[in-house]
Amino acid sequence: MKTTLLATLLLPCALAFTGCSSDTNGGSPNDGGGGGTIDGSVGGGTDGGGGLSGESFTVTWGPIDVPAGTEDTQCYIARLGNDVDIHVGEITNILGNSSHHFIVYRIADGTPSTEPYACQPFAGTLNPTEGAPLMVTQRAEETLTLPTGVAFSLKAGQLIRMEMHYLNATGDTQSVTATSTFKTISDDQFEHEADFLFIGNPDINLGAGASSVVTDYLPMPSELMGAKIFGITGHTHQWGTNVTVGLKDGENGTPVMLYDVPNFNWDEPDTIMLDPAPVLGANSGFSFTCDFDNQSGNQVGFGEGVEDEMCFFWAYYYPSKGARVCIHSEQGAQFGLTDLCCPGHALCDTILGQL
Repeated sequence: MKTTLLATLLLPCALAFTGCSSDTNGGSPNDGGGGGTIDGSVGGGTDGGGGLSGESFTVTWGPIDVPAGTEDTQCYIARLGNDVDIHVGEITNILGNSSHHFIVYRIADGTPSTEPYACQPFAGTLNPTEGAPLMVTQRAEETLTLPTGVAFSLKAGQLIRMEMHYLNATGDTQSVTATSTFKTISDDQFEHEADFLFIGNPDINLGAGASSVVTDYLPMPSELMGAKIFGITGHTHQWGTNVTVGLKDGENGTPVMLYDVPNFNWDEPDTIMLDPAPVLGANSGFSFTCDFDNQSGNQVGFGEGVEDEMCFFWAYYYPSKGARVCIHSEQGAQFGLTDLCCPGHALCDTILGQL
């Protein structure tokens, strides 16, 4: 079943708590799906340094055989294999054929999977009490190296959920797989906890054969004041031709451009590392644009499938004030709400209580 992110956010309020169902941590490992057997793998080894510095741990999604023309999102839960608490200063994701995007989460509870299971795209971004994203990858290989002294803290025996959105657009069965490798820093190197923001606008309605631009501004919650943004990735689907992100002091402020990639490639968007990292002030917000050229013969709206479109970006920041999903949507005006960051709003509490 396909559910848009906007529906996930707003529909429970409209339904007054009826007609909703949920899966803890984005689904149950026994929901089935996909066939094949998946086992997490642990790769030891150290590159030297004090304490755990340089030690690495690897978890693996797949491989599974995906028939021609198949699109799906499936998750897998693995135990990382660390027997003590660790601080992770670098993550490398490597994706195989037919992968669209790959999200790695730390989760608070769950059971390791014996096979992939159907899960809702991006749902795990909404409830940091159950876990939160560590890294999103849409490239064949990508390494996220955090600033000096900044890391993600993982508990001993940490559970990692890997979410794979894949599309086999070929005429043959493809083997789909991915790995995620976590490299540690030592305890005495650690200073700040990192975290994750997912920001965008689901109000997309692209005319057949037409070019268009989504332009928006989204203020950040006051509790994020002092957050330092050290990495940004733009995200659209196949009709996206560009994403830009600026930081402004209030809606009428002059934007400082943070993300403006020449020759933006929707299929493998660049992650821009910011050094020095810009700091969110009391009135800070993000201005962002997504350019589209809908070359299909169909009207295209918002959705997680590759035939749909999205206008989002994700950002990595420190020190942590918690993971957030923030949207601007005029569709929320019927609820008296066009800007929403979850968690942190009563509407989010309603939604999170049903996940």
